[in-house]
Amino acid sequence: MHDLVIRNGTIVDGTGDAPFQGDIAIDDGSISAIGRIEAEGRETVDATGQIITPGFVDIHTHFDGQITWDPLLTPSCWHGVTTVVMGNCGVGFAPAAPNRHEWLIGLMEGVEDIPGTALSAGMQWNWETFPEYLDYLDTLPKALDVGTQVPHGAVRAYVMGERGASNEPANPEDILEMKKLVREGIEAGALGVSTSRTIVHRAIDGVNVPGTFAEEDEMMAFGEALSEAGTGVFELAPAGVTGDDMNLPDLEVAWMRRVSAATGRPITFALVQLDAEPDHWKRMFDLSEEAAAEGADLYPQVTARAPGVLLGLQTNHPWVNAPTFQEISGHYKLGEGDAHHLRRVPIEEVAAEMRKPEIKAKLIEELEAAHQDIAFINLGRVFQLQEPLDYEPSEEDSVAAMAEREGREAHELFYDLLLEDDGKRLFFAPTLNYTDFNYDVVRKMLTHPRAALGLDDAGAHCGVICDASMPTFMLTHWARDRSRGEGLPLEFVVKKMTSDTARLYGLNDRGVLKPGMKGDVNVIDLERLQLRAPELAHDLPADGRRLVQRAEGFVATIVSGEVIMRDGEDTGARPGQLVRGEQQPAVSVA
Repeated sequence: MHDLVIRNGTIVDGTGDAPFQGDIAIDDGSISAIGRIEAEGRETVDATGQIITPGFVDIHTHFDGQITWDPLLTPSCWHGVTTVVMGNCGVGFAPAAPNRHEWLIGLMEGVEDIPGTALSAGMQWNWETFPEYLDYLDTLPKALDVGTQVPHGAVRAYVMGERGASNEPANPEDILEMKKLVREGIEAGALGVSTSRTIVHRAIDGVNVPGTFAEEDEMMAFGEALSEAGTGVFELAPAGVTGDDMNLPDLEVAWMRRVSAATGRPITFALVQLDAEPDHWKRMFDLSEEAAAEGADLYPQVTARAPGVLLGLQTNHPWVNAPTFQEISGHYKLGEGDAHHLRRVPIEEVAAEMRKPEIKAKLIEELEAAHQDIAFINLGRVFQLQEPLDYEPSEEDSVAAMAEREGREAHELFYDLLLEDDGKRLFFAPTLNYTDFNYDVVRKMLTHPRAALGLDDAGAHCGVICDASMPTFMLTHWARDRSRGEGLPLEFVVKKMTSDTARLYGLNDRGVLKPGMKGDVNVIDLERLQLRAPELAHDLPADGRRLVQRAEGFVATIVSGEVIMRDGEDTGARPGQLVRGEQQPAVSVA
């Protein structure tokens, strides 16, 4: 009798090999057999007509605060994720001096758009050092496995105080102490260290993340801490990643090469296509390959689609700061108060008021003034997001193109569209990876042998972005539905978000379906699998709001042999654990 048997499925095992039919047995949290299994299971999952994959390993999340109040880590649990890595981009909550709690919250709120009020209300500061933080995480109920990284910003502020917080240069004593704390965190179980060097990452008060302008000796010290501990990944958002200065990426890769070659530790860094230089991503891959020849391990971290904001009456739009809109909606002016508590009047009532001709006329007049307060919205790159969802729309699908066909002014049409669905209509505005209005470049990035899949920022950017659904998108768009170009083989897609991501972080006990490997498994009805439309939820502490997105078609998600989600619903099982350091299979795996 096995603990759990999954029967009659198409097994996509995470190795990249062709799918095959079979059963899987799990005992004591690990896979015990694969093939045709005669013995019964105490629990059985029927996978007839469905695929069986390893659980997905998401290496770029920001659940650092949410984990303290949400054992499911929604929305990732709805998309087949069984392991998350947080503490990315140099921001996190340990080490934390007692007088730095609100400052760390402000840093996370500014960089990752997570409501500060929710963090303040939801978090209990039961730690100071990074090892104490890990011990606290260990005590929390968890559906998923969770790994974390030592964040540069928190370390710098802890060691240097206000000098570190305000990005003053570190002296040799500072660097030595920071190195000590990073190694202490790694030896306690952190999976790596992270930093942010992009000027777009700022705290809520506008100050850059501590470490943004750190010299190479500071970066080298962190690499040495990993090397001395014998484990760990160095993750970063590099300078120039968003195109603010195209001279910077080459300089960033240069120091990464030196640090990785000297320390023997892998470095993964964010990479996207930029409209300013659409082919620059190729150079970053070329430089990474050159670095490999010198003994440096650099892995550009890419995403599966265009990062973009979701526009709408509930999120952001051209009239968000217009006086008339603020009056009828109860809005605070953007930038005043808590940006996640903007809405005080029900959205249906706001939409009804905006349909009145006299209100519309006033708002159209105020449009130019509103544009002075928010980034200009190019309606030639704004697309309606309606089910069935299309994240690869053509230029002809844009609001501007629609307006031209109808002989209307684009913003006037956009105004009317915003009011659809009682004001709940959302619009996709891709900001990166979409220069040519298709995903041909994204496909090339995904298939590069040095590319690591990440950057979905699950748990972050609550008010305007919802990319935690990336695993479902990988399956539906790339492995099944893509019509505007070549897709990707199912076995490649599964490998990319299981064994590839797991191996990068030393999680060698998961990501592949073989006896001895961890019993983290998805059973998916691929034919029925689909993304639902994103929606705004007020489910954070202190009534904070965020965008969430569900999926249909996940029959079962299993962690350590326990079904945590069945048909998209929580079973109540909490088998998740804190992942401390590199992991090996329960038994030797051929």
